Amino acid sequence: MAPATSLLTDHYELTMVEAALAAGTAQRKSVFEVFARRLPEGRRYGLLAGTGRLLEGLADFRFGPEELEFLAERKVVNEQTLNWLADFRFSGTITGYAEGEIYFPGSPLLQVESTFAEACLLETYLLSILNFDTAVASAASRMIAVADGRPCIEMGSRRTHESAAVAAARAAIIAGFTTTSNLEAGRAYGLPTAGTAAHSFTLLHDSEREAFEAQVATLGKGTTLLVDTYDVEQGVRTAVEVAGPELGGVRLDSGDLVDQARWVRELLDSLGNTKTRIVVTSDLDEHAIAALRSAPVDVYGVGTKLVTGSGAPTAGMVYKLVSREGNDGEWKDVAKAATGKASVGGRKSAYRRINERGRATAEVIGIDEAPELGERDRSLIVPLVVDGVVQPGFTGAEGVKAAIARREASIQELPGAAKQMLRGEPVIPTIYVDEN
Repeated sequence: MAPATSLLTDHYELTMVEAALAAGTAQRKSVFEVFARRLPEGRRYGLLAGTGRLLEGLADFRFGPEELEFLAERKVVNEQTLNWLADFRFSGTITGYAEGEIYFPGSPLLQVESTFAEACLLETYLLSILNFDTAVASAASRMIAVADGRPCIEMGSRRTHESAAVAAARAAIIAGFTTTSNLEAGRAYGLPTAGTAAHSFTLLHDSEREAFEAQVATLGKGTTLLVDTYDVEQGVRTAVEVAGPELGGVRLDSGDLVDQARWVRELLDSLGNTKTRIVVTSDLDEHAIAALRSAPVDVYGVGTKLVTGSGAPTAGMVYKLVSREGNDGEWKDVAKAATGKASVGGRKSAYRRINERGRATAEVIGIDEAPELGERDRSLIVPLVVDGVVQPGFTGAEGVKAAIARREASIQELPGAAKQMLRGEPVIPTIYVDEN
């Protein structure tokens, strides 16, 4: 049995439930919404990721004997609340954007409709997954945009928490990375994995040649040899001597990568290794990759900057109550009015406005009722959980494949400015249409 996910939450989620149970409002029907008020500074769009993971964990959002014992010992909540938690199963409905979808400020990425108590419990859990995974996927998407079709490898596991490493690898693949170094991500989600050797393997041997010979003998001539442990030029020459023209690649991990890649390419070609690829690593981000576009680089390996969102480690998503049932049984739209943190009340519908060239021109958000749309406009809201049942196709390896397909189609709709590194406003505006 998988470990419970119910304590991956904040203390105050449970105390709110306790107070609502005492007040008789816990069972009041409610709609909560996940959205981002703004994109990270300078970003033109965001890429949603993590939906599949949160749906997988929803099945294990339970309060078993161990969880209940902990809450009782710490006196987090009273006995009435403990009894309620013991029977907790999410029975509501969740709709939202499909994983892999592009989003903008105000996009209703997830809407949770259930009782207040049920929806309240999910807040921290949902946000912790979506904020991290989306931050990684959004950064990865920018890197893919400037890589100009050259493959990107995710290799950030050692730069983050061990569980976050799996999530980051999954998010990066959804965004367009070709492989990951993380084996658990490969096992759990069917992701392609890759890797060869680090500097320690070279240092283990009495000479660089012996290290290369050992690697080639085991992994074949198509392997990638790390050539900058000592002297790069000599490393390249030795690699070619050991593996010949069939050498798969050389990896550069230090120094001026632009200049180095150019003369290493010339050297490889002069030695007859015209098909040997150049792989570059060394703390790359989207700006470094953009600077390398003119260099003869074949593959980018990205670690630290990817798993930390390349300067934006959270997507800034929030979870707000937007509609609830009143004492009279009628629905009432509610919204937060605090300066700089206002929300928009009401159950949302969302559409991408598409022009005759197949390009997105606006994010159209309807409040309480769907707005009038054009024939090319695309609906963005899909059912994810219906009456407590997770819908098929969103989890596991199947969910990753679906998210990749959604990302590919969504990216194609964006204006060309989305691929530029120039800072600016979101590439399309968000428009609210209130039919009431």
